[in-house]
Amino acid sequence: MAGSAHTALDADAVNHERPWRTPAGTARAAWPLAAVAAAFTLAQLLLVRPGMGLGWDETVYVSQVGGHAPAAFFSAPRARGVSLLAAPVAAWSSSTALLRLHLALLSGLALYLALRAWRGLFPERVLVLAGALFASLWVTLFYGPRAMPNYWVAVAALAAVACFLRVRAGGAGRGAWWGLAASAALMACMRPVDAVWVALPLLALGLARHRRRALCVLLAGLAAGAAEWVIEAYVAYGGLARRLSDGAAIQGGFGWHLAVVDELRSLGGRTLCRPCTGALPHPLLTLWWFALPPLAVLALVVAVRARRPAATALPLGCAATAAFPYLFLIGYAAPRFLLPAYALLAVPAADALVHLLSPLHPAFRPTRHSAFRPTLHSAFRPTLHPALRPPRRSALRPPRRSALRPARRPIVVVLVCAGLAVHVATQLHVVTRVVGSAGALQRARSRAVTELHRRGVRPPCLLTGHEAIPVAFAAGCASAATAGPNANTTASGITRTARRMPVAALVPAGSAPPAYARGWASAAVGSDLLYYVVPGTGS
Repeated sequence: MAGSAHTALDADAVNHERPWRTPAGTARAAWPLAAVAAAFTLAQLLLVRPGMGLGWDETVYVSQVGGHAPAAFFSAPRARGVSLLAAPVAAWSSSTALLRLHLALLSGLALYLALRAWRGLFPERVLVLAGALFASLWVTLFYGPRAMPNYWVAVAALAAVACFLRVRAGGAGRGAWWGLAASAALMACMRPVDAVWVALPLLALGLARHRRRALCVLLAGLAAGAAEWVIEAYVAYGGLARRLSDGAAIQGGFGWHLAVVDELRSLGGRTLCRPCTGALPHPLLTLWWFALPPLAVLALVVAVRARRPAATALPLGCAATAAFPYLFLIGYAAPRFLLPAYALLAVPAADALVHLLSPLHPAFRPTRHSAFRPTLHSAFRPTLHPALRPPRRSALRPPRRSALRPARRPIVVVLVCAGLAVHVATQLHVVTRVVGSAGALQRARSRAVTELHRRGVRPPCLLTGHEAIPVAFAAGCASAATAGPNANTTASGITRTARRMPVAALVPAGSAPPAYARGWASAAVGSDLLYYVVPGTGS
């Protein structure tokens, strides 16, 4: 008996982080996650209008593979993963609606696969809630169908951590190993530097626990994804160190910058907060942000008490390293920068919320002192036949609530449900407002394109100045800049180009035109002024 008891204790100590079991081979078990992904895809198509035009950064990525306009200048920090993602549509069609439909479907599928990788590590209800929490953020809804890399880094990071946990535990099948390599490659293909920040805890844990095979697979995936970016650095940017330096300079230089308040300001619907000034958003819009740290702490406490700390601590660590450079090393903010951190925090936060919504398990209740009362006198009690023993006092009383019966906490449940309802309502409000602002900006750009064509600035042509990249791409023109992060030509080069093709410059109202455009014809386009020259027309 003693030997069997010790054997049971030893087995429990070895398997103290055994993951939650999910019935294998049952298609029905995957339906809740598929429903979350389908709802996310549908919400994107309904809330973020597919016909909405391309943004500035989207234009840079799509123009690399689009055929109806010259490619925009590709600056040092960018990677070509998004261009490859958009290529199946952008390479043969200029339809923005078709591109957004393509990206929305892919983003929904990617969310499903990332959540599915966590099956067996957490209960299904936790994963469903985690997917819903991440998918309901306005920044996730807005950037899911857009040609931007941050969402893809987020879902790849979520899948990579899950696959690493599986292979770390041992006994993982081929799917987990291939999933780890593929998700690491996807991260590095989209944003190589972000991929390194996300992978730091994985690399540290692999080194500490001597998981050589997992480390090799992770590093191979990162290298495969970043290979093109590194090769391009030596071919077109003067080397890897130079590309990293130029990328840091474009972002204002890396150094100690406390951007936490800047990120807080951006949560109200500012897609880019640079310079980041103005009032903070309404507290209801940022309530979920302040709830993340206490939920993370609660999730860690729950995981430690349940003797499965790694499944919670590892995504929390990766979320911290993913957010660190954008909270403390750059001097501006954009809400999309923290999408990988939000995705990784979603699973622990959902675990904490499920704990709050579930009946209180006996393991989390304070132990009654009566359980520890000494009963030494029982050793001297005479042994009586059961039929001769007097009935116990407890047997004469009405049955009390079992100590093992879960205790419900209605106040906590009501508060959590109310908080979730407020969260969803505020996120829908913000995404609607952001889409409205983006639509107004797109209409202004469309008016500029119409005016360009009316003035004779048609392909082949060149556009410089304010909003040059998105307007030029929509008009079928090339874009150029003589200064700033997108500088790719000189004033004399623009002057020479104006002798053989139409050239235009967009200047904000109240600003002086560039020196090379002072003798050109001009026209008002909304709040901007258009300076243009068309060879052979006398303009």
